[in-house]
Amino acid sequence: MQDWLPRQKEIFRFIEDKLRDVLCSYGYQEIGLPVIESTHLFSRLVGESTDIVEKEMYTFDDRNGESLTLRPEGTAGTVRLAQENGLTFNQVQRLWYAGPMFRYERPQKGRYRQFEQIGAECFGMPGPDIDVELMFMTKRMWEVLEISADLRLELNSLGTAESRAEYRIALQEYLSGVKHELDEDSLKRLESNPLRILDSKVEKTKDLLQGAPHLSEFLDADSIQHFDQLRRILDKQQLSYSVNPHIVRGLDYYNKTVFEWVTDSLGAQGTVCGGGRYDGLVEQIGGKSTPGVGFAIGLDRLALMLEPEFESSKQADVYIAAVGDNARVTALALAEDIRDLQLTTLQVKIRVVVNCGEGKFKSQLKKADSSGASLALILGDDEVANGQVTIKHLRESGEQKLINSEELGTYLAEYYSRIEPRHRTAGMTEE
Repeated sequence: MQDWLPRQKEIFRFIEDKLRDVLCSYGYQEIGLPVIESTHLFSRLVGESTDIVEKEMYTFDDRNGESLTLRPEGTAGTVRLAQENGLTFNQVQRLWYAGPMFRYERPQKGRYRQFEQIGAECFGMPGPDIDVELMFMTKRMWEVLEISADLRLELNSLGTAESRAEYRIALQEYLSGVKHELDEDSLKRLESNPLRILDSKVEKTKDLLQGAPHLSEFLDADSIQHFDQLRRILDKQQLSYSVNPHIVRGLDYYNKTVFEWVTDSLGAQGTVCGGGRYDGLVEQIGGKSTPGVGFAIGLDRLALMLEPEFESSKQADVYIAAVGDNARVTALALAEDIRDLQLTTLQVKIRVVVNCGEGKFKSQLKKADSSGASLALILGDDEVANGQVTIKHLRESGEQKLINSEELGTYLAEYYSRIEPRHRTAGMTEE
């Protein structure tokens, strides 16, 4: 698990806000999922032979002896939510969620046992057009985060369960002929889930797979048509991609389209976003046959990509320094007056920090400077007695200015609107 320090949390909030805006611009509606679900939900929908179910889930019995699991991914919970609340049959839904997921894995850079995801799930749309919409939407997300140059789109088609069953036999036959050269994990998967071997990161195994049969040779006609139509749309709209026959995703529920956005900037943890179709998932939990498609984005990995160039916001815009008992009390009241004005007549959004506790004047000004504030408001016994405040510029040249306290709101509005357009408000939105 990881702690988030203020800078890390700021990066995550920045990413969440940007992605939320994109999702809303496409008409997606936010839902909330429980952090804990029935273990049976994941073992049934994710797949008994997947690494997630076999090795990675945090599972425990509650006081009634029922097996519960911290959610390892969001699709299964979204399908349950949609089915239980009547959102699937004969309806079109575009939904999204955000929050922590949990998997017991070996911690490393970009991979944690508690990690953050944003995901989108769509129901009721069987054609390739919705698959493409998800790809365009994720591409737009990379653009607003200014990382699109570092990501590339890879596609594959997994066909139907029947076509994969035929392919599984052929792949097992091929790999059995070279099993003495397979790595330990691939040997374990050879009987239980041989398609997962295609996703191996072991170089020797990847070399062996060069001669393996491709799933595309076993696809049914409907899956081929779906994939061809999808590619034609992408080509027409000039969205660059490559077909990667080794993309299988680590979950049993996918069919037809699967896709990943990958980067070379994060080492082994190069998949930032992954998704695909799961047309049989609603039916598996007792609903009517409903097409579905979605994706999940790993925020931890996006944060790693943004962190080197991310400029943290300053702690304060205005820092109030006060010397003397009366001045310290007045400083707190003055800060509240400024915050009240922001909600009424000031029409700028500024952060106000008061120096709390004792401290010499010089020490307080050092704190004001380190806070990033543009202005220091100085209060001493004389200022308090005369109903005045001294203004000191910290980021630009200018003489200290002594003004009446009732003039401060007008001064701040004019000053911050002039030097930093980000302070101008439109409904006092977050920056």
